[in-house]
Amino acid sequence: MFKKVTIHNDERGLLFRKGNYYKLLQPNVYRFSAFSEDTVVVLNITKPFIVEGKDLQLFMHDEGLLQQLDVVHVLDHEYVLHYEDSKFCGLLTSGSYAFWNVLKKHTYVHIDIRKPELPAEIDAALLPKLAGFYQAFEVANHESGALFYNHVMQKELGPGKYYFWRGPVSVAVKTVDLRQLQIDMTGQEMMTEDKVTLRLNFVCQYKIVSPLRIMAIKSFEEQLYIQLQLILREYVGTLKLDDLLKMKQEIAAFVLSRLQEKSDDYGVLFLSAGLKDIILPGDIKDILNTVLLAEKKAQANLITRREETASARSLLNTAKLMDENQTLYRLKELEFLEKICEKIGTISLTGGGNLLEQLNSLLGDRSR
Repeated sequence: MFKKVTIHNDERGLLFRKGNYYKLLQPNVYRFSAFSEDTVVVLNITKPFIVEGKDLQLFMHDEGLLQQLDVVHVLDHEYVLHYEDSKFCGLLTSGSYAFWNVLKKHTYVHIDIRKPELPAEIDAALLPKLAGFYQAFEVANHESGALFYNHVMQKELGPGKYYFWRGPVSVAVKTVDLRQLQIDMTGQEMMTEDKVTLRLNFVCQYKIVSPLRIMAIKSFEEQLYIQLQLILREYVGTLKLDDLLKMKQEIAAFVLSRLQEKSDDYGVLFLSAGLKDIILPGDIKDILNTVLLAEKKAQANLITRREETASARSLLNTAKLMDENQTLYRLKELEFLEKICEKIGTISLTGGGNLLEQLNSLLGDRSR
């Protein structure tokens, strides 16, 4: 009685004698006694060398077997890219692997993941097959980025997409917006020199020119806001309310000049600043409205008196001319008579004499 084992061309056999590996069997037909304790494990050489329940190291003493195997050891800090006949097959993590080298040519790319950035030789077309083993970060066209390994900054990144291995090194990318930005200060309470509390609405535009400097400042926007507050308080606190209202157009220029002195400290370029509103307390607003109304009434009275004086002076000059020139006087009388006649429908004359003599009698005789 015999046990028959057939090994095909795309197969290899592993002979075990009394449970221990004995030797490699090439393609052929083998017969073993039915009472023999020999067993054969047949493996397909198009697949990885894996013997269930057996460690790879049990087969490393067989030189004949090792000639037909590629044995790959992947360290804890490595990934290995596995290619079969120049086609990507898979990614190997830490451990030991064996592949038959009989029908296919295997190549391996060892990658040290302690250097997280993906090497340039890795084709971007492989990335979908590497999902879960890498992470991606994007820096937009209007941004600048900073690369950190284990919370230590490495370098500045321009716009683009960047890929890093997931491994023992923690990777982070922080981005900074390089577009024009704005600080809006709304309803900020401040006190003038004469102890009047008012509220300001102020706006300031700026651009970041040194992204790495920004990264070194904790709560950058908050610190910039506080700096703007301090400059405004410095300006408002040295002026009385009346002076502040007269000089409010100068606030923006003062604040912008002071901010520009701090540009290098904050790594920004301050572009413009402007005062939107000054909001006064209700009682102060009522007082100012009363003062303004009184001033306008005084101006109106002054204009009225000026016009009355000019009118009286004009009448006096006319009277003097008429007194000195009889012809002018008579013309003025005729002018008024004409205005009167425009408002009269009919004129009735009685008595003798012609029309001109009766009109003369109405005007009176200036020769007497």
